[in-house]
Amino acid sequence: MKYALSIVLPAQNEAGNLPDLIRSLAEIAGPLKAEIIVVDDGSKDDTAACLKELCTTYPMLRGLQHSVSLGQSAALRTGITAASAPLIATLDADGQNPPDNIPALVAAYHAAPDGVGLVQGERQNRQDSLSKRFASRFANALRRALLRDGSRDSGCALRVFRRDVYLNLPWFRHIHRFLPALIRRDGWDVIAVPVNHAARIAGKSHYNNFQRGLAGIPDLMGVAWLIWRGVDTPLAMRDVTELLDV
Repeated sequence: MKYALSIVLPAQNEAGNLPDLIRSLAEIAGPLKAEIIVVDDGSKDDTAACLKELCTTYPMLRGLQHSVSLGQSAALRTGITAASAPLIATLDADGQNPPDNIPALVAAYHAAPDGVGLVQGERQNRQDSLSKRFASRFANALRRALLRDGSRDSGCALRVFRRDVYLNLPWFRHIHRFLPALIRRDGWDVIAVPVNHAARIAGKSHYNNFQRGLAGIPDLMGVAWLIWRGVDTPLAMRDVTELLDV
């Protein structure tokens, strides 16, 4: 079957969330002509066994596995590289990104002009702790001030984007936090769509606010440098004309 959309999820120690999440994704996969790719990022729980069993139930589901944990960005890249569709949708495997938001993101992409490379979800009524919401608000404000990417919630994992646009980005750990800025840097437009947010039912978050802050500071500086050094060049590279021999 030729898929129009690949839904990619990185998963680490999410055995308690995967069955309900995959069932919900399978309900929307048919109408969207989508495959589902889950990348087990070196889980220590029963994620791999759970994923194997789910693959026997849902034919559109593919399970990939890292032998050791390489991080969320690496798991995403593994899934996106393996994807067969030209359009990618991503979400977290913790159940906090309701799958029924994906059709709206896909519809927004198809209704947008040709220059749109990313549809970014913006979480409404976040079901996180007060400290996590405050830290996220501060980080988003700092990022917008330095990168001027216009994104109010670049940390939202619910996204739809072109596979080729993503694969042309300079890859580094934690790149998933900076996709709006980097895709804008390459001359593509980014649009935002409000999405829902749910409380985590099982498992626990893999990062605390302090860990996010430590990881985010050098990445933020690096992305700011990339944007400063890449102004207008990627956009010009998109406008290439092939010269024919006469």
